[in-house]
Amino acid sequence: MMTDFLLIAALVMIAAFFWQLRQMAELSRVFAERECQRQKVQMLAIAMESARPSIGGRNGLCWKARFMFEFSTDGINQYRGHILMHGKQIQKIEWPIFPEPEWHEAPTARGSVGGGCGSRGGCSSGKCR
Repeated sequence: MMTDFLLIAALVMIAAFFWQLRQMAELSRVFAERECQRQKVQMLAIAMESARPSIGGRNGLCWKARFMFEFSTDGINQYRGHILMHGKQIQKIEWPIFPEPEWHEAPTARGSVGGGCGSRGGCSSGKCR
């Protein structure tokens, strides 16, 4: 009777830890997609590299996990970054050095080039003459 209870409790605990790992994987995927959009790169894939039980934090016993995500700046080259999580909290994101992505919408210049007088109203204000 007692062994049955311990077996069921162990199975429930294993299922809870597995569920927490799945939640962490989903949170890291959403976070990586958002950060890739912010950096203007294309996210290709995300995978868990390692996970180990950890004690501490707000939840007590939880997982410390490291996720690897791949992204591309030009559709040809791939780069790898890492997300470190403790429980459901993002601890750190590590980006490799990568070239800036090509800009499809270049910022427009708002000043004059060459013969401008430096005033906001342009040369029609009479300050340049």
